[in-house]
Amino acid sequence: MTAQTATPEKAGFSMHRTIERIGIHNLSLLVALVGLLVIFGTLRGDVFFSTRNLLNIGMGVAILGVLAISQTGVIVSGGLDISVGSIVGLTTVATAMTIQSTEAAGMGILAGVIIGALAGLMNGILVTYGRINAVIVTLGTMAIFRGIAFILSDGQSISIFNDSFRWIGTGRIIGLPVPLWILVAVAIGFYIFMHKSIVGRNYYAIGGNPIVARLSGLNIPRYRVAIYVVSGVMAGVGGILLAARTGSGQPISGSDGLELEAITAAFLGGCAMQGGRGTVIGALLGVAIIGVLNNGMILTAVPTFYQMLAKGTLLILAVFLAEYRLNKS
Repeated sequence: MTAQTATPEKAGFSMHRTIERIGIHNLSLLVALVGLLVIFGTLRGDVFFSTRNLLNIGMGVAILGVLAISQTGVIVSGGLDISVGSIVGLTTVATAMTIQSTEAAGMGILAGVIIGALAGLMNGILVTYGRINAVIVTLGTMAIFRGIAFILSDGQSISIFNDSFRWIGTGRIIGLPVPLWILVAVAIGFYIFMHKSIVGRNYYAIGGNPIVARLSGLNIPRYRVAIYVVSGVMAGVGGILLAARTGSGQPISGSDGLELEAITAAFLGGCAMQGGRGTVIGALLGVAIIGVLNNGMILTAVPTFYQMLAKGTLLILAVFLAEYRLNKS
Protein backbone atom coordinates (compact mmCIF):
# COMPACT_ATOMS: atom_id res chain seq x y z
CA MET A 1 0.00 0.00 0.00
CA THR A 2 1.28 3.47 -0.79
CA ALA A 3 0.92 6.34 1.62
CA GLN A 4 -1.20 9.16 0.32
CA THR A 5 0.28 12.62 0.49
CA ALA A 6 -1.83 15.67 1.09
CA THR A 7 -2.21 17.78 -2.02
CA PRO A 8 -2.13 21.59 -1.82
CA GLU A 9 -5.83 21.61 -2.65
CA LYS A 10 -6.64 19.29 0.27
CA ALA A 11 -4.38 21.27 2.61
CA GLY A 12 -6.08 24.51 1.58
CA PHE A 13 -9.53 22.97 2.05
CA SER A 14 -8.53 21.70 5.51
CA MET A 15 -7.26 25.15 6.49
CA HIS A 16 -10.48 26.74 5.23
CA ARG A 17 -12.58 24.29 7.28
CA THR A 18 -10.48 25.04 10.38
CA ILE A 19 -10.97 28.79 9.94
CA GLU A 20 -14.71 28.27 9.46
CA ARG A 21 -14.95 26.27 12.68
CA ILE A 22 -13.04 28.88 14.68
CA GLY A 23 -14.79 31.78 12.96
CA ILE A 24 -13.17 34.73 11.24
CA HIS A 25 -14.18 37.06 14.06
CA ASN A 26 -12.84 34.79 16.81
CA LEU A 27 -9.66 34.34 14.81
CA SER A 28 -9.20 38.12 14.63
CA LEU A 29 -9.70 38.31 18.41
CA LEU A 30 -7.05 35.64 18.91
CA VAL A 31 -4.63 37.61 16.73
CA ALA A 32 -5.36 40.77 18.76
CA LEU A 33 -4.83 38.87 22.01
CA VAL A 34 -1.52 37.44 20.83
CA GLY A 35 -0.49 40.94 19.72
CA LEU A 36 -1.16 42.33 23.21
CA LEU A 37 0.75 39.44 24.80
CA VAL A 38 3.74 40.15 22.57
CA ILE A 39 3.63 43.90 23.25
CA PHE A 40 3.39 43.70 27.05
CA GLY A 41 5.66 40.68 27.17
CA THR A 42 8.30 42.72 25.36
CA LEU A 43 7.83 45.81 27.54
CA ARG A 44 7.74 43.92 30.86
CA GLY A 45 9.01 40.46 30.05
CA ASP A 46 10.55 40.14 33.50
CA VAL A 47 7.13 40.24 35.15
CA PHE A 48 4.36 39.78 32.60
CA PHE A 49 4.82 36.07 31.87
CA SER A 50 5.53 35.09 35.46
CA THR A 51 3.19 32.49 36.97
CA ARG A 52 2.10 34.92 39.63
CA ASN A 53 1.12 37.62 37.13
CA LEU A 54 -0.70 35.19 34.83
CA LEU A 55 -2.73 33.98 37.83
CA ASN A 56 -3.43 37.61 38.71
CA ILE A 57 -4.82 38.13 35.21
CA GLY A 58 -6.98 35.03 35.64
CA MET A 59 -8.28 36.24 39.00
CA GLY A 60 -8.93 39.67 37.51
CA VAL A 61 -11.06 38.36 34.64
CA ALA A 62 -13.05 35.73 36.57
CA ILE A 63 -15.75 38.12 37.78
CA LEU A 64 -15.73 40.07 34.52
CA GLY A 65 -16.06 36.81 32.58
CA VAL A 66 -19.18 35.76 34.48
CA LEU A 67 -20.78 39.16 33.83
CA ALA A 68 -19.73 39.28 30.16
CA ILE A 69 -21.17 35.84 29.45
CA SER A 70 -24.56 36.73 30.96
CA GLN A 71 -24.45 40.15 29.26
CA THR A 72 -24.00 38.31 25.96
CA GLY A 73 -27.27 36.47 26.60
CA VAL A 74 -29.06 39.76 27.30
CA ILE A 75 -27.68 41.49 24.19
CA VAL A 76 -28.36 38.45 21.97
CA SER A 77 -32.01 38.68 22.98
CA GLY A 78 -32.13 42.36 21.99
CA GLY A 79 -31.64 43.90 25.45
CA LEU A 80 -28.91 45.54 27.50
CA ASP A 81 -28.14 45.55 31.23
CA ILE A 82 -26.09 48.52 32.44
CA SER A 83 -26.89 47.83 36.10
CA VAL A 84 -24.77 44.69 36.58
CA GLY A 85 -21.89 46.56 38.27
CA SER A 86 -24.27 48.04 40.85
CA ILE A 87 -25.90 44.66 41.42
CA VAL A 88 -22.44 43.25 42.14
CA GLY A 89 -21.82 46.00 44.70
CA LEU A 90 -25.24 45.50 46.32
CA THR A 91 -24.67 41.75 46.44
CA THR A 92 -21.33 42.13 48.23
CA VAL A 93 -23.02 44.24 50.90
CA ALA A 94 -25.98 41.87 51.31
CA THR A 95 -23.67 38.85 51.46
CA ALA A 96 -21.37 40.46 54.04
CA MET A 97 -24.28 41.56 56.24
CA THR A 98 -25.86 38.10 56.12
CA ILE A 99 -22.61 36.32 57.01
CA GLN A 100 -22.01 38.77 59.87
CA SER A 101 -25.47 38.13 61.33
CA THR A 102 -25.67 34.36 60.75
CA GLU A 103 -21.97 33.35 60.68
CA ALA A 104 -22.93 30.94 57.90
CA ALA A 105 -21.22 31.08 54.50
CA GLY A 106 -24.10 29.22 52.86
CA MET A 107 -26.63 31.79 54.02
CA GLY A 108 -24.44 34.59 52.66
CA ILE A 109 -24.22 32.89 49.26
CA LEU A 110 -27.98 32.31 49.21
CA ALA A 111 -28.60 35.97 50.09
CA GLY A 112 -26.31 37.11 47.28
CA VAL A 113 -28.05 34.96 44.68
CA ILE A 114 -31.54 36.02 45.85
CA ILE A 115 -30.65 39.73 45.83
CA GLY A 116 -29.20 39.36 42.33
CA ALA A 117 -32.32 37.54 41.13
CA LEU A 118 -34.65 40.16 42.62
CA ALA A 119 -32.65 42.99 41.02
CA GLY A 120 -32.80 41.22 37.67
CA LEU A 121 -36.54 40.60 38.13
CA MET A 122 -37.08 44.32 38.71
CA ASN A 123 -35.18 45.14 35.52
CA GLY A 124 -37.09 42.54 33.54
CA ILE A 125 -40.53 43.69 34.70
CA LEU A 126 -39.78 47.35 34.01
CA VAL A 127 -38.38 46.62 30.54
CA THR A 128 -41.03 44.10 29.53
CA TYR A 129 -44.27 45.26 31.13
CA GLY A 130 -43.36 48.90 31.71
CA ARG A 131 -42.34 49.08 28.04
CA ILE A 132 -39.40 51.32 28.89
CA ASN A 133 -36.17 51.21 26.89
CA ALA A 134 -33.70 48.78 28.47
CA VAL A 135 -30.92 51.39 28.50
CA ILE A 136 -33.08 53.86 30.44
CA VAL A 137 -34.35 51.24 32.88
CA THR A 138 -30.97 49.75 33.74
CA LEU A 139 -29.33 53.17 33.85
CA GLY A 140 -31.92 54.16 36.46
CA THR A 141 -31.67 50.92 38.43
CA MET A 142 -27.89 51.22 38.35
CA ALA A 143 -28.24 54.33 40.49
CA ILE A 144 -31.02 52.77 42.60
CA PHE A 145 -29.08 49.59 43.45
CA ARG A 146 -25.93 51.56 44.22
CA GLY A 147 -27.93 53.89 46.46
CA ILE A 148 -29.46 50.92 48.34
CA ALA A 149 -25.97 49.45 48.83
CA PHE A 150 -24.74 52.73 50.32
CA ILE A 151 -27.80 53.00 52.59
CA LEU A 152 -27.47 49.43 53.88
CA SER A 153 -23.74 49.76 54.54
CA ASP A 154 -23.87 53.40 55.64
CA GLY A 155 -21.19 53.97 53.04
CA GLN A 156 -18.72 51.77 54.94
CA SER A 157 -16.94 48.53 54.14
CA ILE A 158 -18.39 45.48 55.92
CA SER A 159 -15.69 42.97 56.85
CA ILE A 160 -16.16 39.22 56.42
CA PHE A 161 -14.38 36.91 58.87
CA ASN A 162 -15.39 33.52 57.57
CA ASP A 163 -12.62 31.28 56.26
CA SER A 164 -14.99 28.93 54.44
CA PHE A 165 -16.47 31.82 52.48
CA ARG A 166 -13.11 33.47 51.87
CA TRP A 167 -11.85 30.21 50.29
CA ILE A 168 -14.23 30.80 47.38
CA GLY A 169 -12.27 33.91 46.45
CA THR A 170 -8.76 32.97 47.55
CA GLY A 171 -8.56 29.16 47.50
CA ARG A 172 -7.09 26.99 44.77
CA ILE A 173 -7.94 23.69 43.14
CA ILE A 174 -5.14 21.88 41.27
CA GLY A 175 -3.08 25.06 41.45
CA LEU A 176 -5.70 27.32 39.86
CA PRO A 177 -7.82 29.90 41.73
CA VAL A 178 -11.36 28.81 42.60
CA PRO A 179 -12.91 31.83 40.78
CA LEU A 180 -11.32 30.62 37.54
CA TRP A 181 -12.93 27.20 37.96
CA ILE A 182 -16.27 28.90 38.59
CA LEU A 183 -15.81 30.94 35.40
CA VAL A 184 -15.07 27.76 33.46
CA ALA A 185 -18.20 26.10 34.87
CA VAL A 186 -20.35 29.13 34.00
CA ALA A 187 -18.86 29.31 30.49
CA ILE A 188 -19.51 25.62 29.78
CA GLY A 189 -23.02 25.84 31.19
CA PHE A 190 -23.90 28.92 29.15
CA TYR A 191 -22.32 27.50 26.00
CA ILE A 192 -24.48 24.38 26.23
CA PHE A 193 -27.53 26.46 27.10
CA MET A 194 -27.09 29.09 24.36
CA HIS A 195 -26.01 26.81 21.53
CA LYS A 196 -27.46 23.38 22.28
CA SER A 197 -30.79 23.98 24.02
CA ILE A 198 -34.09 25.05 22.46
CA VAL A 199 -34.52 27.83 25.04
CA GLY A 200 -31.06 29.22 24.25
CA ARG A 201 -31.75 29.19 20.53
CA ASN A 202 -34.95 31.07 21.21
CA TYR A 203 -32.80 33.85 22.68
CA TYR A 204 -31.30 34.32 19.22
CA ALA A 205 -34.74 34.15 17.60
CA ILE A 206 -36.17 36.83 19.90
CA GLY A 207 -33.23 39.15 19.31
CA GLY A 208 -32.95 38.46 15.59
CA ASN A 209 -36.60 38.88 14.66
CA PRO A 210 -39.05 39.34 17.56
CA ILE A 211 -42.09 39.52 15.24
CA VAL A 212 -41.37 36.12 13.71
CA ALA A 213 -40.57 34.75 17.16
CA ARG A 214 -43.94 35.97 18.47
CA LEU A 215 -45.81 34.51 15.49
CA SER A 216 -44.08 31.18 16.04
CA GLY A 217 -45.67 31.00 19.48
CA LEU A 218 -42.87 32.14 21.79
CA ASN A 219 -43.95 33.87 24.99
CA ILE A 220 -41.59 36.82 24.53
CA PRO A 221 -42.52 38.73 27.72
CA ARG A 222 -41.78 35.67 29.85
CA TYR A 223 -38.50 35.11 28.04
CA ARG A 224 -37.41 38.73 28.46
CA VAL A 225 -38.10 38.74 32.21
CA ALA A 226 -36.26 35.44 32.61
CA ILE A 227 -33.27 36.78 30.67
CA TYR A 228 -32.87 39.71 33.06
CA VAL A 229 -33.33 37.44 36.09
CA VAL A 230 -30.49 35.25 34.81
CA SER A 231 -28.35 38.37 34.32
CA GLY A 232 -29.12 39.42 37.89
CA VAL A 233 -28.24 35.99 39.27
CA MET A 234 -24.91 36.02 37.42
CA ALA A 235 -24.21 39.52 38.78
CA GLY A 236 -25.00 38.04 42.19
CA VAL A 237 -22.44 35.30 41.59
CA GLY A 238 -19.95 38.00 40.60
CA GLY A 239 -20.70 39.86 43.83
CA ILE A 240 -20.17 36.71 45.88
CA LEU A 241 -16.79 36.15 44.20
CA LEU A 242 -15.78 39.78 44.80
CA ALA A 243 -16.82 39.68 48.46
CA ALA A 244 -14.95 36.40 48.96
CA ARG A 245 -11.82 37.74 47.28
CA THR A 246 -11.69 41.06 49.14
CA GLY A 247 -13.11 39.76 52.42
CA SER A 248 -15.62 42.58 52.58
CA GLY A 249 -18.86 43.99 51.27
CA GLN A 250 -18.36 47.35 49.59
CA PRO A 251 -21.05 49.38 47.82
CA ILE A 252 -18.80 50.59 45.01
CA SER A 253 -15.11 49.67 45.37
CA GLY A 254 -14.25 46.77 43.08
CA SER A 255 -17.56 46.84 41.22
CA ASP A 256 -17.36 50.33 39.72
CA GLY A 257 -16.88 50.12 35.96
CA LEU A 258 -17.65 46.41 35.68
CA GLU A 259 -20.72 47.11 33.56
CA LEU A 260 -18.62 49.02 31.03
CA GLU A 261 -16.07 46.23 30.75
CA ALA A 262 -18.73 43.49 30.56
CA ILE A 263 -20.57 45.27 27.74
CA THR A 264 -17.26 45.94 25.95
CA ALA A 265 -16.29 42.26 26.17
CA ALA A 266 -19.68 41.18 24.83
CA PHE A 267 -19.44 43.49 21.81
CA LEU A 268 -15.83 42.52 21.21
CA GLY A 269 -17.09 38.94 21.21
CA GLY A 270 -19.41 39.60 18.27
CA CYS A 271 -22.68 40.84 19.77
CA ALA A 272 -24.79 43.28 17.75
CA MET A 273 -26.86 46.14 19.17
CA GLN A 274 -29.94 44.84 17.35
CA GLY A 275 -29.59 41.42 18.96
CA GLY A 276 -29.52 37.97 17.42
CA ARG A 277 -25.72 37.69 17.39
CA GLY A 278 -23.03 36.80 19.91
CA THR A 279 -21.25 33.78 21.32
CA VAL A 280 -19.89 32.64 24.68
CA ILE A 281 -16.47 31.90 23.16
CA GLY A 282 -16.32 35.36 21.61
CA ALA A 283 -17.22 36.94 24.96
CA LEU A 284 -14.44 34.98 26.70
CA LEU A 285 -11.91 36.17 24.11
CA GLY A 286 -13.13 39.72 24.67
CA VAL A 287 -12.68 39.26 28.41
CA ALA A 288 -9.16 37.92 27.89
CA ILE A 289 -8.25 40.96 25.76
CA ILE A 290 -9.57 43.35 28.41
CA GLY A 291 -7.82 41.44 31.20
CA VAL A 292 -4.46 41.47 29.43
CA LEU A 293 -4.89 45.14 28.50
CA ASN A 294 -5.73 46.14 32.09
CA ASN A 295 -2.84 44.17 33.52
CA GLY A 296 -0.39 45.40 30.90
CA MET A 297 -1.32 49.05 31.44
CA ILE A 298 -0.78 48.65 35.19
CA LEU A 299 2.60 46.96 34.73
CA THR A 300 3.75 49.64 32.30
CA ALA A 301 2.60 52.38 34.70
CA VAL A 302 0.00 53.91 32.39
CA PRO A 303 -1.78 56.68 34.40
CA THR A 304 -5.30 55.86 35.59
CA PHE A 305 -6.92 58.61 33.52
CA TYR A 306 -5.36 57.23 30.35
CA GLN A 307 -6.56 53.75 31.28
CA MET A 308 -10.12 55.12 31.45
CA LEU A 309 -9.62 56.72 28.05
CA ALA A 310 -8.41 53.42 26.59
CA LYS A 311 -11.40 51.49 27.98
CA GLY A 312 -13.92 54.00 26.64
CA THR A 313 -12.25 53.96 23.24
CA LEU A 314 -12.28 50.17 23.22
CA LEU A 315 -16.05 50.11 23.85
CA ILE A 316 -16.75 52.54 21.00
CA LEU A 317 -14.45 50.57 18.69
CA ALA A 318 -16.14 47.28 19.64
CA VAL A 319 -19.63 48.61 18.89
CA PHE A 320 -18.41 50.23 15.66
CA LEU A 321 -16.91 46.95 14.45
CA ALA A 322 -20.08 45.06 15.42
CA GLU A 323 -22.25 47.46 13.42
CA TYR A 324 -19.81 47.39 10.50
CA ARG A 325 -19.96 43.58 10.35
CA LEU A 326 -23.74 43.66 10.55
CA ASN A 327 -24.12 46.20 7.72
CA LYS A 328 -21.59 44.34 5.57
CA SER A 329 -23.30 40.97 5.93
